[in-house]
Amino acid sequence: MIEHEERPAQEVHEREWLVAVSQGDRRAFEHLYQRYHDRLARFLLRYTPRRDLIDEIVNQALWVVWRKSGEFRGDSKVGTWIIGIAYRCMLKALRDSGSRQEPFEAPFDESTTGVADDTDDGEHRELRDWVRHGLLLLPVEQRTTMELAYFMGQSCEEIASIMNCAVGTVKARMFHARLRLRNTLPALGGEISHARTGLA
Repeated sequence: MIEHEERPAQEVHEREWLVAVSQGDRRAFEHLYQRYHDRLARFLLRYTPRRDLIDEIVNQALWVVWRKSGEFRGDSKVGTWIIGIAYRCMLKALRDSGSRQEPFEAPFDESTTGVADDTDDGEHRELRDWVRHGLLLLPVEQRTTMELAYFMGQSCEEIASIMNCAVGTVKARMFHARLRLRNTLPALGGEISHARTGLA
């Protein structure tokens, strides 16, 4: 396990907040709520256009965080644990509402990528559009894996924890997703450089 002083400051704060939440500290819960509410909502927007359902899932997930905070054992990052809860709440909510777990083309939100667009906006926006169209054609589990990796910044180990599968399964899904995207993107957008997409 990483020693306390070696962890990034954000992770240290989140662990401290989670411990405080387990002791009933509402202010610490507010910190976690504010940090993760919008992030989770942007992730869920890739799976349903229903804002009411997104709000319901986010609030349900964060309610679970409040109730189950004392069960966190530090085997993963706090963020990975919270995203995993939201993912499971999403699956249940979509199943209960009769919605299919089918990603759709959500409106582009640059804040989900974490990539500053300081060059030709038109060129980069076109490239992002191609990638988004390509992701739509992937099987749901492959796309979710890619979304978690590239838009949520999760490692293979973290994705395995979130999706409750083996690390080898995550790597296999990523391999097949990249292969399919490399074959699909040129057809969607004409000649496109694999290096520019980061999918080579």
